[in-house]
Amino acid sequence: MKAIRSRLSLKLFASYFLVILIGMGTVWLTTRFTVPNSYRRHLTVMEQNLEGGTGEGNGMGQMMGQGTGQGGGMMSQFYEEYQASFNESLIVAVIAATLVALLASILFSRSIVAPVRSMTDASRRIAEGRYDERVDQRGSDELSQLAHSFNQMAEQLEQVESMRRRLIGDVAHELRTPLTSIKGTAEALMDGILPAADETYQQIHAEAGRLSRLVDDLQELSRVESRAIQLDLRPVSVDSLIQTVTKRLQVQSDEKRVNLTSSLPREPLHVLADEGRAIQVLTNLVGNALQFTPENGTVTIAVEREKNEARFSVIDTGEGIPAEHLPRIFDRFYRVDKSRSRVRGGSGIGLTIARHLVESHGGRIWAESAGKNKGSAFIFTLPLAK
Repeated sequence: MKAIRSRLSLKLFASYFLVILIGMGTVWLTTRFTVPNSYRRHLTVMEQNLEGGTGEGNGMGQMMGQGTGQGGGMMSQFYEEYQASFNESLIVAVIAATLVALLASILFSRSIVAPVRSMTDASRRIAEGRYDERVDQRGSDELSQLAHSFNQMAEQLEQVESMRRRLIGDVAHELRTPLTSIKGTAEALMDGILPAADETYQQIHAEAGRLSRLVDDLQELSRVESRAIQLDLRPVSVDSLIQTVTKRLQVQSDEKRVNLTSSLPREPLHVLADEGRAIQVLTNLVGNALQFTPENGTVTIAVEREKNEARFSVIDTGEGIPAEHLPRIFDRFYRVDKSRSRVRGGSGIGLTIARHLVESHGGRIWAESAGKNKGSAFIFTLPLAK
């Protein structure tokens, strides 16, 4: 890694320094060959003016011309002295410019390599499992945008890792209860504590069924979260959806002695949806409502048109949901009352699956409740068919 950094720093330094050296070389060569010729031309013009002038100019020309060709000799001597001085000054200027260029190249290359080095160190720490690592973001140039994207990636990785750990803990917790029950019942049978009666076998069968439902729900959740499901979107009659769900859950409603009703708009509505998945969402919501509604309560399925959407509401007169639980009610394995939910046999991820299915249709889903023992409403939308 250090070798890579060194090569990058060296390349940046060399690129800056080479450009500056080429510029200075161009200035040196241009000046070296143009200035002497220009100076000699100006001296020749001045000498001609002195020789061909009248008055003071003529006198000065005569003075310059006294001796044995002293005028031309002086001009030649002036030129040689000028050229020597010019070369000395140019050498000093090039040395000074080279030192300044060297320092500037080092500073510029370090300023570019520093954020890259910071991201390299941060990425290595993230690879080691430190997902809370972030890099400084300064300015608004391309490197700053890269740092911003890097931090977003790190934040998403941190969230994914947190969800993974929570999922493992939740699954282990959910599996432990039925497995413990099955194991305890089997050991009691083996030790003769419990009789080999139908009731005992039914208890084992019920816990095994709970495990099976949990596995099925987890598999379904994995598919919807990874968007592996294929939706067969087509116009679907809202009346047909409600009738199918009502018939499917009528037996459960009768056993619970809960009144299951529906409220539909007068005009026929058709939604653009996968019929099977839409029925799955409604069945889940209505089934939950029946579970948490006491005897002689009511569960109502209401549908109304709202602009370009159909709004489905599953309203119950049940236990209600405290306000602090509403934001997390669709989180996987989240339960308002954990002990009572386990007795009822829910897996705790049905609402999570429903949320993903609704969102995959382009709809929205949320829950409302006035508080504990004041009932609740689960609402979702689906786009209307054109």
